[in-house]
Amino acid sequence: MIYRPAPARLPVPAGLGRLVVLTTVFICAACGLVYELELVALASYLIGDSVTQASVVLSVMVFAMGIGSLLAKRLRARAALGFAAVEAVLALAGGLSAMALYACFAWFGQARPALVAFSLTIGVLIGAEVPLLMTLIQRIRRQDAGGAVADLFAADYVGALVGGLAFPFLLLPVLGQLTGALFTGAVNAAAGGALVLWLFRGDLSVRSRWALLAANALVLALLAAGTVLTGPFERAARQAVYGSDVRVAVQSDVQEVVLTGGGGSGKPLSIFLDGRLKVSGDDEFRYHEALVHPAMSGPHRRVLVLGGGDGLALREVLRYGDVASVTVVELDRALLRLARTDRDLTALNHDAFRDPRVRTVVGDAFDWLRGRPADGPPYDVVICDLPDPGITPSTKLYSQEFYGLAERRLAPGGRLAVHAGTVDARPRVFWTVEATIRSLGLRTRAYRVGSAPGGPERTAGRRAVERAGEGDDWSFVLASRESISLQLPPVRPCLQSLTPGELAAAARAAERSREPGLLPSTLMHPRYGE
Repeated sequence: MIYRPAPARLPVPAGLGRLVVLTTVFICAACGLVYELELVALASYLIGDSVTQASVVLSVMVFAMGIGSLLAKRLRARAALGFAAVEAVLALAGGLSAMALYACFAWFGQARPALVAFSLTIGVLIGAEVPLLMTLIQRIRRQDAGGAVADLFAADYVGALVGGLAFPFLLLPVLGQLTGALFTGAVNAAAGGALVLWLFRGDLSVRSRWALLAANALVLALLAAGTVLTGPFERAARQAVYGSDVRVAVQSDVQEVVLTGGGGSGKPLSIFLDGRLKVSGDDEFRYHEALVHPAMSGPHRRVLVLGGGDGLALREVLRYGDVASVTVVELDRALLRLARTDRDLTALNHDAFRDPRVRTVVGDAFDWLRGRPADGPPYDVVICDLPDPGITPSTKLYSQEFYGLAERRLAPGGRLAVHAGTVDARPRVFWTVEATIRSLGLRTRAYRVGSAPGGPERTAGRRAVERAGEGDDWSFVLASRESISLQLPPVRPCLQSLTPGELAAAARAAERSREPGLLPSTLMHPRYGE
C-alpha cells in the first residue's frame, strides 16, 4: 500500500512553507557535513594517518546513513515530531563529538572506538533526515516524486557545499575545533526545532509541543555549558596528554604548537606539533647536528633550509662563520614567532633568527620551490628539516617532483640533506625516500644517529609516549650530483654510516614491510647486496 501523507495545516502560504523547509534542509546539510569533517580532522590529529581515518569515518557514516533511511520509514506517520527528535539528538551528538573524542584520547588513551561510535550515530541520524523531510515537503504541496527529490537534494547539496567551506575557512580559524562543533550543534538544534514548532505546530499536541520545547532547550543549554567549559576542558585534557608542565599552546592556521618544560620547571624544553614530539631539549642536538654538519663539509656559502621553523637546524648552520646567507622557508608563522620570542626556545636556538645573514619566508616549501625562477641564484646546501615522511599530509615533500625542484636549486658541488624517518622502525619508508632521491641521478649516502644512552626522556604525557616509541634512531640521506663522501663530525661518536651489511638487511626488511600513504611517484625500492 502506498503511503500518502495528509496535507499539513500551515500558518503561512504553501510557497513560503516550502521555502522554509528547503532552507532547513540547507542548514541541516551544512551542519551534517561539518560534523563529518570535524570527525575526520580530529581523528587525523589524535590517531594519525589521515587517509585511514577519513576512510573509516566516511565509510561508516555512509553505511549508517543507509540504516537511518530505513529506520525513518517507521516515523513517517509522525514525521514532524520524528524530525524534531532526530535533529535534537543529532545536534547533541554532533556538537559534543569533538569534546568526547578528545576526552577519550586524553584520559583513556584510545579514541578509535569513540570515533566509530560517533560516526555510526551521526550517520544514522543524518540518514533519517531526508525521508522525513521528503514526507514534510509533500504534505505542504503534492508534486511528482522526481520534482520533490530534485528540490530536496539541490538544497541538501548546496548546504553541504557551504558547510564544507565554512569548516576550514570560518569555524576552525575563528572558533576552533571544540567550540566550532558546539556552535554547529546549536544551529542544528535551533533550525530543526524552529521548523517543527512553528511551521508544523498544527501536527503536535500541546503535550508534544512542551516536551519538544523542553528537549531543545535542554540541548541548547548543554551545548552552551560545553562552550563555557571549553577553556578549562582544553587545559585539563592538554595536561593529560602532554603532562603537567605545558607552558605554551598555540593553534595556528597550520597546526597546534605546544611547548612543555623550560620556564624554570627544571625540565628540558619539548616542542609538540599536532601532538607529535618534534623536539626534546635533552637530545635534539643529535638530530640537528646529524642533519646539518655532513652537508656542510663541502661548499656552504649559500644555504637553504626547508622547514626548520624552530631555528635549531639554523643554529647549526650559523656555526660556520663563512656562511654568507641562509634562507629558511617555513609554513607555520606561529612557530616562527615562538622561535623568535619565546625565552627558552630562543636560548635553545641561540637566537638564530636575529642573525643578519638569515632571511625567512613564510610559505609551503613545495610551492616556494616551484615558484622560484629557474635562473635564480643556486644554493650550496639544501637542508630538508620537514615533517616525518610517515605522516600522510607530508608525502608531497618526499615525492620525486619535490626532490627534482630541490635538485634544480643546487649549485655545482652542492649537497642535499634529508631526514627520512627511522630505518629501524620503518625501513620501507626510509629506503623509498632514498630511492626517490637516487632516481633523479643524484649520488646518495645513507647514515643515522642513535638516541642518547638510555634513550631521551620523552614520557611527559600520553601522546609523547605514543609518538616517541617508534624507533631508536634518526636516519638521513645525503645527496649530490658528484660522487659523495660522508664526513661525520668527530665530536659525536653516535653518528654512523650504514654499512653494506646493514643496507642489505634493511632492504630485505623493507621488502617484508608495507607503509601506506606515499605518493605513487615515490614507490620505488632499492635492492642492496642481493
